[in-house]
Amino acid sequence: MFPLLHVARTVGAALATAALIAPTLAPMAHAQAWPNKPVKLINPFPAGGGTDTFARPLSAQLSKQTGQQFIIENLGGAGGTVGAAQAARAAPDGYTFLIGAVHHTIAPSIYPKLSYDIEKDFVPVTLLAIMPFVIAVQPNKLPNVKTVKDLVEAAKAAPGKLNFGSAGSGTSQHLTGELFKLTNHVDITHVPYKGMGPAMQDFLGGSLDVLFDGMSATAAQIRAGKARPLGLMAAQRSTQYPDIPTVAEQGFANAEVSQWYGVWAVKGTPPEIVDRMYRELAKALDDPMIKANWAAASAEAGGMPPAEFAKFVHAERERWAKVAKASGAKLDN
Repeated sequence: MFPLLHVARTVGAALATAALIAPTLAPMAHAQAWPNKPVKLINPFPAGGGTDTFARPLSAQLSKQTGQQFIIENLGGAGGTVGAAQAARAAPDGYTFLIGAVHHTIAPSIYPKLSYDIEKDFVPVTLLAIMPFVIAVQPNKLPNVKTVKDLVEAAKAAPGKLNFGSAGSGTSQHLTGELFKLTNHVDITHVPYKGMGPAMQDFLGGSLDVLFDGMSATAAQIRAGKARPLGLMAAQRSTQYPDIPTVAEQGFANAEVSQWYGVWAVKGTPPEIVDRMYRELAKALDDPMIKANWAAASAEAGGMPPAEFAKFVHAERERWAKVAKASGAKLDN
């Protein structure tokens, strides 16, 4: 009987150990199995804008790393809030992520009835890229405007006659334009678009006079001579474009403004998948080709851990709320 009793105790102990280990192994297995089908990355802006500059090469790199397709879905409209709202309604299974931007920390102060909350309905994963804003003008429409001082004087000489385009009301381009107007006491008409892609097309076509945008979206046009940079809204000059002076160098109030992009998971996404996605993104951001793409856009790579990114998002939300209140920016501006 003793051998049978010994076997029973041994089996019982093994089962008990397995029961204790199982909860730990389950999440690990879940993360290791992910992704086993295509992953959707929702870009809440139209194709061709600054977000695509980073989203496209990033999706290709993630596909290469994981062996599964990472597919960009552009859902533009209402300053990025339409796509974000749809992402918030997606199943929290790790197969839908939002590639959002600074716009999503501004929207709560501009849109009174958002159907989602960027801090409550999403889980922060990491910051992808960050770059300074640049003030640029259409050289054919404003041939004599070559400095920030020139722009301020032109705007004061003809209040409301000049215009600037944005990716939509409540976006960083919109609020940065409002901040410029506020600090320099000028009146420039805001023209909202459904993304910076369409706004850039109108700018190149001569329908827009001024752009306040991140270097990622305007760098190519600056190099081609189709956009004239007046000043960088940064603490120091860009190493990629050392000839562009900062706004402060020209004697104007220099509110440092950055365009940035990040990745969020849908609330309820298993933590182990969020962690795996973070690790894949950190690995992608360290890839030489990705680094080269980011450098070409005058962008610094992100990669901050989820908890740190969450603090960053909260701080940006509070900062832009103050700008929105001070400028009186509204949806119909």
